[in-house]
Amino acid sequence: MPQTRNKVLVAMSGGVDSSVAASILQQQGHEVVGLFMRLGSPGERLQSDCDVKIGKQGCCSINDADDARAVAARLDMPFYVVDFKRDFSRIIEYFVAEYDAGRTPNPCVRCNDWLKFGRLHEYAAQIGASHVASGHYARVESTPGGAHHLLRGLDHDKDQSYVLFGARPERLAEMLLPIGGMHKSDVREMARELGLPVFDKPDSQEICFVPDGKYANLVGRHSEDGVHPGAIVDQGGQQLGTHPGHQHFTVGQRRGIGVASSIPLFVLQRNSQTNEVVVGPREALLSKGLRAREVNWLVDRHSGWRSCEVRIRYNADPVGGAVRLTNDNQLEVRFDDPQTAVAPGQAVVCYEEDLVLGGAWIEGPRDF
Repeated sequence: MPQTRNKVLVAMSGGVDSSVAASILQQQGHEVVGLFMRLGSPGERLQSDCDVKIGKQGCCSINDADDARAVAARLDMPFYVVDFKRDFSRIIEYFVAEYDAGRTPNPCVRCNDWLKFGRLHEYAAQIGASHVASGHYARVESTPGGAHHLLRGLDHDKDQSYVLFGARPERLAEMLLPIGGMHKSDVREMARELGLPVFDKPDSQEICFVPDGKYANLVGRHSEDGVHPGAIVDQGGQQLGTHPGHQHFTVGQRRGIGVASSIPLFVLQRNSQTNEVVVGPREALLSKGLRAREVNWLVDRHSGWRSCEVRIRYNADPVGGAVRLTNDNQLEVRFDDPQTAVAPGQAVVCYEEDLVLGGAWIEGPRDF
């Protein structure tokens, strides 16, 4: 946390977390400017060739913009709404391409990488702001030697360090996460005491551009090849049934497969080349490790295996393991105990206690 007065750009989503973050920065004496990223409105096209619509509720909706503006007025701080619809179309394209390729995307991580701690830093520089702040439950701490590290939020139940792993190391010195050392209940209480109108606003649980949760329908509308029926097969390639499109499934899924069986079946793989969904018993989901690409390492690199805790999904608990970095911007993870549903396209993030070592994008399981 900078000890001098700085001009800080706060990404305000209209929720309680970013609102309290802005207030804390004001109390610390910083010159705070609020910014809302306008990604779209209900019924509004994001750009001329993209008919994705932002939900009426949830992150970055039109109602959120009104809430953010009301909070800024309450705090008597400058507030801007910036049109990011064209930039946001990159998130949609990524989302569709990953599903079409048989992978399971994480658009929230990409949004943080490309927009909140990417494009917003460019905008901050334009207005003379030295830092970008947000309401994430994570922490950035500096060392006596001047390095900056990303850590888990103090409230582990709300920790969001997983979705921030993609921030470049040089960006950490320009990031402020004011509520990372607080518990959610304390954040809400502070908002109530400050008279902020969002103190009891529910947390957003949905992906903003898929408010109905029907991912495959969105992919079908924007995919060049579309979503087509195909075969559901077992591990030996024998057909067990049909599906409306492999994009309707995710690795590890059990419900809604639509195949009768004497044992529970789980989705093991989505083969985009053959448009087949491979299913099998739960034990077939177990993996001893994984390989991942596009490494973003936030601490000094090491040789050989390094013990750590590993998280392979946002809502997964960290598990014991070890990580090693390769020479081709990839990493390998070896689990202490086999894990289920290692899904290509998801992020793997490695920790030493609260310290975020770094992460990468999962290519697939690996046995050791």
